[in-house]
This record gives sequence, structure tokens and C-alpha cells, in this order.
Amino acid sequence: MTPSAFIAAAWIVWLVIWILAAGWSARTASHHDLGAESPSRVLTLSAVVMILASYWPTPQALMWTTTREFGWAMAGLVLLGLGFTWAARLHLGPLWSSTSAPIEDHRIVDTGPYGVVRHPVYAGLLLAVASTAIERGRLEAVAGALVLVAAISLRAKLEERFLRRDLGDEAYANYRRRVPMLIPFAKFAPRASTD
Repeated sequence: MTPSAFIAAAWIVWLVIWILAAGWSARTASHHDLGAESPSRVLTLSAVVMILASYWPTPQALMWTTTREFGWAMAGLVLLGLGFTWAARLHLGPLWSSTSAPIEDHRIVDTGPYGVVRHPVYAGLLLAVASTAIERGRLEAVAGALVLVAAISLRAKLEERFLRRDLGDEAYANYRRRVPMLIPFAKFAPRASTD
């Protein structure tokens, strides 16, 4: 098996299990307008299409090639990123939700992966997608990874505004001061705007 095939299989397994686990999520306490999330969802879908297109056999789209060993190193980083998303989802348990809506028993979780970054699912996805794009070495994959960065940035900022409103501005501000948004252990990591 090639590193590329392994990475594709890892993404497929991750996606199937992630979708199947959707039933194990928080019940929202009120109706939620998905309109605010639409731009990030459209960008995410666009990124997925671009990355999938990188598996279409057109060698002229190669920007670089990697060695087999380097490919396996990237595969390891993909697994690390996907594993981090699962660690975050499992740690949050039934508080996890696919939307930014008020949920029953909502509270700040600042332990486990949420003590490392405020958005560990997104951080794990960024690591996995960047590693996939680097291993693929194709324009479509790199473009998809960049589009996903934009999507996650929009989505994380939307969630930050919602969490401040739902959990209390002061409590969430304290969490934001202690824990970086997306880049683990980075003192220079964006802490989200106050808007």
C-alpha cells in the first residue's frame, strides 16, 4: 500500500465513523439558524472537492513529489490529526454538537484537548489536511487545504462569538487568555477578536 492510498483509507474510515457518531451529540436547547454557518460550510465542501480532485490521475498537476518515507511521515501526521479530532470529540462527550447552538448543560470544558487549544477538532483537521496536501503534492490538494484554513477560521470565529454569548463573556474571556485558539502551545496564536 502506498502512503497516498493509506491516507485516503484513513480519511474514509474517519469520515464514516464521524458520521455514524453524529447521533451521539448534544441536543440543542433552542432552534438554530444555520444561515450564519453557511459560508464556512460552503468553503468546507469546496475544500473537500478540491482535495478529492487531487486523487484524479493527472500528473501535470503535480507541484512536487515526495519520497515514500516522507509520504509515510505525512501519513503519520494525518493519523495524529485525525486522532486529535477524535480525542476532542470523545472528551467533550455529549456536549459536542455540529452546530453553534445553545445545548443542554452547556459549560466550558478546558481539560484534555480543550486545555491545549480551544478548537481541537479544527486543529486536528488542519494538521491532517495540511499533511494530506503535502503528501499529495498537487495543486488541487494545496488549494483545498488553503480553502479549509479559511473555512475553519470563519467557523471558529463564529463559534467564539456564540460561546462568549452562551457561556458568559467573562468566563469565556478567561479561557481565551489561557488557551490558544488553534495552534497548540503557541503564545503567538490568534486569541480571537472581541467582536
